[in-house]
Amino acid sequence: MTVPSGHVKNRIFVNRGHRVMIDSYLSEVYDVTTKRLNEQVKRNAERFPEDFMFRLTAGEKAELVAKCDHLARLKFAKALPFAFTEHGAIMAASVLNSPRAIEASVTVVRAFIALRRAVASHSALSHRLDELERKHAGHDDKFRIVFEAIRELMEPPAKPRRKIGF
Repeated sequence: MTVPSGHVKNRIFVNRGHRVMIDSYLSEVYDVTTKRLNEQVKRNAERFPEDFMFRLTAGEKAELVAKCDHLARLKFAKALPFAFTEHGAIMAASVLNSPRAIEASVTVVRAFIALRRAVASHSALSHRLDELERKHAGHDDKFRIVFEAIRELMEPPAKPRRKIGF
C-alpha cells in the first residue's frame, strides 16, 4: 500500500525553523506503532542528532494541539512527542528497516521536497517583484498600489482567532 503524498504534506509542520513531522504521524506513515518507532530511535540515538530530531516542549505541544484539530489525541498524552526533520524521517526509515518504511520514506522525502520547492518559488517571485518595484518606483502611484496589492496576496492568510465568550 502506497502512502498518498498529500496525506504526508498535511502532516508537516514548521517548528524551531525546521519543517518537521511528529513521531505519531511518522509512525503512521511507516506503519509501526509510535512506541516501536521511539524504541528504535532510542536504540540508535547516535544516528539522531539535534538537527534530525528533537523533543517538543510542553508549550510547543500545546501550540500544535491548539492549531491542529486532528492532534487532539496528543492533548492528554503524558510524554512529549518527538519532532523529526526531513533527515530524521529518512534516518527513522533506515533504523526501522522494513519494506513499508523504505517505501514510505520515498513519499516523505518527496513531500519535503515539494514544500521546499513551493517556498523557493515564493521567494523567487518575491525577488522578481522587488526588481520590478525598483524599476518602476518613480513612474506612477498606480504601480505602487499594484505592487502593494500583490504583496498582500503573497502573504499567508492570517489564522482566524477563536472568539471568546458566547
